[in-house]
Amino acid sequence: MTLHPTIAAVTDRIRARSEGPRAIYLDRMARAAAEGPRRSHLTCGNQAHAYAAMGADKDALVAERAPNIGIITAYNDMLSAHQPFERYPDLIRAAARATGATAQVAGGVPAMCDGVTQGQTGMELSLFSRDVIALAAGVGLSHNVFDAALYLGVCDKIVPGLIIAAATFGYIPSIFLPAGPMTSGLPNDEKAKVRQKFATGEIGRAELMKSEMASYHGPGTCTFYGTANSNQMLMEFMGLHLPGASFVNPGTPLRDALTVAGTERAAEITALGNDYRPVCDILDERAFVNGIVGLMATGGSTNLVLHLPAMARAAGVILELQDFSDLSHATPLMAKVYPNGLADVNHFHAAGGLGYMIGQLLDAGLLHEDVKTVAGDGLSLYTQEPRLAEGRISYVPGTKTSLNDRILRPVSDPFQPEGGLVQLTGNLGQAVIKVSAVAAERRVIEAPVRIFHDQNAVKAAFQAGEFTSDTVVVVRFQGPRSNGMPELHNLTPTLAVLQDRGLKVALVTDGRMSGASGKVPAAIHVCPEAADGGPIALLQDGDIIRLDALTGTLTCLSDLTGRSPAEADLTGNGNGVGRELFEVFRQNVGLAATGAGVVV
Repeated sequence: MTLHPTIAAVTDRIRARSEGPRAIYLDRMARAAAEGPRRSHLTCGNQAHAYAAMGADKDALVAERAPNIGIITAYNDMLSAHQPFERYPDLIRAAARATGATAQVAGGVPAMCDGVTQGQTGMELSLFSRDVIALAAGVGLSHNVFDAALYLGVCDKIVPGLIIAAATFGYIPSIFLPAGPMTSGLPNDEKAKVRQKFATGEIGRAELMKSEMASYHGPGTCTFYGTANSNQMLMEFMGLHLPGASFVNPGTPLRDALTVAGTERAAEITALGNDYRPVCDILDERAFVNGIVGLMATGGSTNLVLHLPAMARAAGVILELQDFSDLSHATPLMAKVYPNGLADVNHFHAAGGLGYMIGQLLDAGLLHEDVKTVAGDGLSLYTQEPRLAEGRISYVPGTKTSLNDRILRPVSDPFQPEGGLVQLTGNLGQAVIKVSAVAAERRVIEAPVRIFHDQNAVKAAFQAGEFTSDTVVVVRFQGPRSNGMPELHNLTPTLAVLQDRGLKVALVTDGRMSGASGKVPAAIHVCPEAADGGPIALLQDGDIIRLDALTGTLTCLSDLTGRSPAEADLTGNGNGVGRELFEVFRQNVGLAATGAGVVV
């Protein structure tokens, strides 16, 4: 199938824009690869320290003829999505030995749960944790004894941080091993209704807690299509998982067999074998375009609009918001997974999942097929489904038809003709909105604004009955320089109640929402942010804003001429719950439009 002209044009534009930094990056990677296996550059004393605790593996390590695989793990048992990783190092070591290779845990990286910190002070560390993860993974791999790396991570900032690290060590082959989603619990729409009832005071905390515990009930990723599951989609579309690995439940024989197969494949693609596949060759502009197309086709997380530019920059690829917008206009929305629909990711996977989507998009010319992946050459490998055959992974052709067209539809009959994200521009700067769950009649709103500098103040105004007419709620000083750009997802139940009462309501913020951005129109990541002199700081109560997701505009219709920007007291943002440690991050963070990065 001929490549769609928009896909081709955007890819060419990214390639031309990235020519300089990409050439520098690839030259650096080539020079590192030319040095040969990393262990050969260590002294005997260096190596003795690295192998001292490796027991029966010592002889293989010293001989330097078999690959040594480094494991970077984000394991902790406070994140349900990461708790299954506790067993992975033992599985990986055993699988490596069976192939004549060795494996060592190179290091651990922090992994915070946005579900635990949602609406709490700790959320102000969340975005910056991505850069800490990249730094921590870099420390683990700096020991220079690894021929390949396996990355164990799933959730919101963890995968992007690990990608930044993998790209930095791009001369080392890298495979990402997921843990899979938890089994389905309380349906997401029922959970949302309970949250709204709690917001209005109809039920108490005991009933809310019962609902939440029935939703988040076991090991694995939360089952809604938020950032964690968007990350897993991304790894498959970009060729960094084994085909079909993303949405297999934890603790199953198929999940364990995929972990073993990933280990075996990591050993096969090192420079010591005949199929050397450094990750720098996989992470090119085509892989990132494929990832963005997947994001649009699935109605994925708005957080990836922040993360993908940062991830790409680590590999010398420069992405801009216009790339996301143009690819969204060319990509049909093929999936309806909560919050865009009632189904969860287990239902999506059962309906045909990522393999079906990739096949459809390839046939329509909406993906680059001619890419390198960890599984081999060509993205068509990712239309296959893994099966167990005598305890090992084998592949069969994936389904050519959707098994549930209420969840998953073909390119020829999508839920919407365009993707789930829209760039907004205007006299308030740049922003992005996720529209895949927003009803068509709510995608344009023109109304007076109410200004807040704190999400709790919005909820207090709601409880006081102050929202009685159409309103654009502006929550500013929530950007990365202000307070680390926390998610404001806790506002969703409140704003949804107002919308259900018949009001037209929208959110405009220089902060984030989350992968669970839903039915309330929200212009997020407004850039420049208020603390950086952005026009959003000029707004006053009563100004009229027009948010138009159809034309991609965000405009203040009131005259802002001659106004002085508002100032907020941000002194309280610098201490408590570890915020003191991140002052250097707040002072040096980049723009949201370029990924809000500190290390890239």
